[in-house]
Amino acid sequence: MPPPMEDSEKLHVSDKITENDDGCSLFLELPEDDPLFEKKKKLLKNKGFDPCGHAYFSCSSSPNWLNSTLDLMIQRARIIQMDEEEIYFADTESIRQGEFYSFRNELEVLNSILSLIDISLSTCTTNKLNLLRYLRDATVNLINKVGENSFLDARAIENCKCEQEKRLLHWSESNGTKTELDVAYFEGEGRGALATRDLQVGDIALEIPVSLIISEDLVHVSDMFDVLKGIDGISPETMLLLWSMKEKDNKNSKFKIYFDTLPEAFNTGLSFRFDAIMALDGTLLMEEIVQAKEHLRNQYDELFPALCNNYPDTFPRELYTWENFLWACELWYSNGMKVMFADGKLKTCLIPVAGFLNHSPCPHIIHYGKVDASTNTLKFPLSRPCKVGEECYLSYGNFPSSHLVTFYGFLPQGKNPYDIIPLDIDGAQADYTKEDSTLHSWSIHMVRATWFSSNHGMFHYGLPPPLLAHLRKAQNPDLRSITTFLQASLETEMEVLEILHSTFHDMMENLGYMGHEAGDETNWDVILALKFKDLQRKIVLSLLSSCSAGKKLVETEFLKCMAEDTRG
Repeated sequence: MPPPMEDSEKLHVSDKITENDDGCSLFLELPEDDPLFEKKKKLLKNKGFDPCGHAYFSCSSSPNWLNSTLDLMIQRARIIQMDEEEIYFADTESIRQGEFYSFRNELEVLNSILSLIDISLSTCTTNKLNLLRYLRDATVNLINKVGENSFLDARAIENCKCEQEKRLLHWSESNGTKTELDVAYFEGEGRGALATRDLQVGDIALEIPVSLIISEDLVHVSDMFDVLKGIDGISPETMLLLWSMKEKDNKNSKFKIYFDTLPEAFNTGLSFRFDAIMALDGTLLMEEIVQAKEHLRNQYDELFPALCNNYPDTFPRELYTWENFLWACELWYSNGMKVMFADGKLKTCLIPVAGFLNHSPCPHIIHYGKVDASTNTLKFPLSRPCKVGEECYLSYGNFPSSHLVTFYGFLPQGKNPYDIIPLDIDGAQADYTKEDSTLHSWSIHMVRATWFSSNHGMFHYGLPPPLLAHLRKAQNPDLRSITTFLQASLETEMEVLEILHSTFHDMMENLGYMGHEAGDETNWDVILALKFKDLQRKIVLSLLSSCSAGKKLVETEFLKCMAEDTRG
């Protein structure tokens, strides 16, 4: 099943609004059905927040007081909106200081609060209007700052013709699509979508009628369905692959203009040749791509040549080659999207025009994928502003760069907080106290670049707290407190850092300390593989540097401890 673009996720908040004569209360509750409920509840309590608390805003309060209360509400919401990776890497001190976790988290937080304020504005009494408008303006200003800090600077290539894409856009609009976007080519990215006017939070950048969505319903009315429905265990996604292989050459297809805009090759990791795969030696991605290609080849061999032999008119041999099958797989992996239709059915679909939207860790659009029953259209609303002429980005999901290379064929701009390296460390649960077990008890452990951490001090080092806690307990099961400068604690701390330094040193040995320069004639797949490997090298180097710096901190404290013992 193709990994979809991110669909409209359920916000993990319970929204309530209450009013009295002097103001109103906005509730952002942590729902008990949140799969991370216990860990988030613990984090909220550590911060001094009630999981069922609220923020009260008074009409008579000063702007400073309102801003302070809004800030506290945002800090609560950041914890409520955390995903599993953010919780794992969250440092207790950073949480206490109410720091920014990720672009995804911040946009979710601010848009959920903005939604609450808008609901209240639609029902409030006249005397609350100024209060709620003030809060709305303050929240929108914060959303604007998120975009200003995104460091995205894609530049449209002037005088670059997009004739086929323009024809698709015109065809789509003539069939009911509404859009505030145009198509352009961007330096280093290829084609993308740019805003034709200044778009604000909540504006609909793109609205596509259901009649233009390519889904399994089209397979059901095709000549191949009678054959496919008799194949035991065949999925709707596989049916769509086979339908696409034939439809792209159908001159009478309703979607001919769409298929004409698709590339002859998608250039994803699934098309990596031998040299590119070997360039990934030392990375986990090498094995992942090999396994993915083997899986697809096995899937193809299960279907062909049997279908061509048994139903030659329906499945012409010249259309159902391995190369065409791989092309169709890459089409659906890189452009497929999960859509929830008005009847409640979730289907994998292709959305003409929406495919022009590129991915970013700090996207303009984060919630989409649900058909509006009142208009029978699929809408793409903005979660942060997009200026005229600026590229408009979508979120494909919270994916590491390895996934984006394999299934989409690119490395994202900027730093990706989901670039995580799993560690092969004994996952047996340590004997934590009840107080610590909720946050530190994890069955798997991982690391990411330490440049994402703001806490590189003693006992932290920019490394994930659960990993450090696990190794400390493994080295010294009797250890009760980590934040002490007693000799036994410092000895354990040094042992932990030595273990991690050795682990990361081995990783770097496998990757190689020196990168290879790609020549002018190097193939695209080798270039992409080398860029990915260089990214992995930078991540591991950051981990090595943090361990080395951490060991120096421990040595300094150990010398102080020894000096005090000597004086004592």
